[in-house]
Amino acid sequence: MKRNKPIALVAGAALLTLAACGGGSSDEGGGGSGTDREFGGQEGGTKDAERQGPAADVEGATTGGTVTVYLPGDPGPDSLDPTSGWSVTGNSIQQALTSRSLTQYVRDESGQPVLVPDLATDLGTPNDDFTEWTFTIRDDATWEDGKPVTADEVAFGICRSLDAEAFPAGPGTEYSASYFEGADSYKGPYTGKDPDCEKWDGISVKGQDITISMSKPFPDMDYWGAFMAMGPAPLGNASTPPNYGQKPLANGPYKVESFKPNEELVLVKNDQWAAESDPGRHQYADEFVFKFNQDQAKVDEIMLSGNSDSQTAVATSLGSDKYNDANGQLGERLVQQTSQCVSMLTPDYTKITDINVRKALAYAYPYEDVWIAGGEVPGVTRVPANSLMPPGMAGKKEFQVDGEQITYDPEKSKELLVEAGYGDKPYPITMVYYEVDPLAKAAQDQITKGFEAGGFSVKAIPSQESLYNIWLDPDNKINKRLNFRGVNWCSDWPAGSTILPSLARTGAVYNTAYFSEPAIDEEMDRISTLPLDEQADAWGAVDEKIMTEYFPIIPTAFRNDLFVFGEKIGNPTGDGSIGAPNYKDLYVMQ
Repeated sequence: MKRNKPIALVAGAALLTLAACGGGSSDEGGGGSGTDREFGGQEGGTKDAERQGPAADVEGATTGGTVTVYLPGDPGPDSLDPTSGWSVTGNSIQQALTSRSLTQYVRDESGQPVLVPDLATDLGTPNDDFTEWTFTIRDDATWEDGKPVTADEVAFGICRSLDAEAFPAGPGTEYSASYFEGADSYKGPYTGKDPDCEKWDGISVKGQDITISMSKPFPDMDYWGAFMAMGPAPLGNASTPPNYGQKPLANGPYKVESFKPNEELVLVKNDQWAAESDPGRHQYADEFVFKFNQDQAKVDEIMLSGNSDSQTAVATSLGSDKYNDANGQLGERLVQQTSQCVSMLTPDYTKITDINVRKALAYAYPYEDVWIAGGEVPGVTRVPANSLMPPGMAGKKEFQVDGEQITYDPEKSKELLVEAGYGDKPYPITMVYYEVDPLAKAAQDQITKGFEAGGFSVKAIPSQESLYNIWLDPDNKINKRLNFRGVNWCSDWPAGSTILPSLARTGAVYNTAYFSEPAIDEEMDRISTLPLDEQADAWGAVDEKIMTEYFPIIPTAFRNDLFVFGEKIGNPTGDGSIGAPNYKDLYVMQ
């Protein structure tokens, strides 16, 4: 799953995050003093198929009030269409508050995510070889207009996920396309001119039961079921993109009051939602207001002021220069959460073809200077990375690409360029950065400085739109000029299958390196056919092979989240399944 905040997309610097990180000398982020912080790991495998609604009450919770959420440097989602949602920011908000799916996560007493039912009555029933899954849809869930959510609408929503042209950056391009029977030839309801999904025979509905057929074993279908793309959509023209993405029909405890992309999202109570139908969500606050693209310094000032604006507010990050003050001042209202997210730089594999040049870029990147300039706290929100798979993930191998952790070493960078035959003049790098955020500009300045010291010349193109909009569009004029991009990735669930294919398979949407090696593609295809108990180690071996033999991607940091909660925000916790504040369980103290 991609991270939204653009600064780290290029700089590997300031982003939000997910759930079980470490690296370098401290597997839990380390750093700082004062109150111990919450580190919500993501061990995976914790499930409760029997969980039913209503969700257990949060102790001491009260109703009423408005929760204001500031998202510094994060433009937020461009669309609220559940089928297109694959960013941490959009998913964390919508999955918690407005949009239900087959399954969902709840937070247990120790802070760990637990997979439980949502619109399905349980976690689904697979056949013996995981090539067929059946989900029974509950009969007491409703839309915001009071009409029941039907099995046909859930099936239609799942069918929509196969329309790669209508939803080019949606998660269905990875999981539905890879696993669902017939996905290789079916174009979706819009592109395929099949408005009722009659031409796709990979799904069937019988009463309240939905059965999905797979083209190969998919034991993780219950995890994939927690994505909004595995939820309902109104039949017919009512959900036609792109218009539906501006104000989709809600079936969770909140509904969309107003949405200004890249600016603000306002959610209000959905009075048609029934708590008894939902095993995981609450409806304590009257309203949630999400403010995107905020200035970090101004947000820090608000959150540390203690005034009325801060008391019922949440900030999804904290500037590095304020960390020590906040660490002593805020106590339990400053929540650090470990993450299964990695920030990466992606040299264009089709243009920067020499592995020594790619390694030189890794040595020329001034890691800590970029983190600090981007508002991160070294050792707390960013720690050194060495692989695509984050720490804590089953199967991850302990290895170093060059025998030891790569750190900033401009002289080593220049030596590698000489070995590659490029020592006579600076090697040209063309990249793009998000100029809307002053921290992004500051981080880019440090990148340019480091690269130039390491033997490169840098052309940094400023942009006012999300960098993903550039990187994911092969026809974009700016993208065609680039030979250096980035991506921030969080595991969609705790398995290597949610990281490596998305980043390293030929033609994958988020393979912004344009990396393509048939041997790697074949090995990733082979892993899905292995017995379950062999797959984790196999994914770890592929990770090591990609990094040590090809080095197409430069991991710049394993990431941790740092959230700030106002003094009247009750239950200040994070959601380790998605790398965001625990919106489901927040309330305003009355």
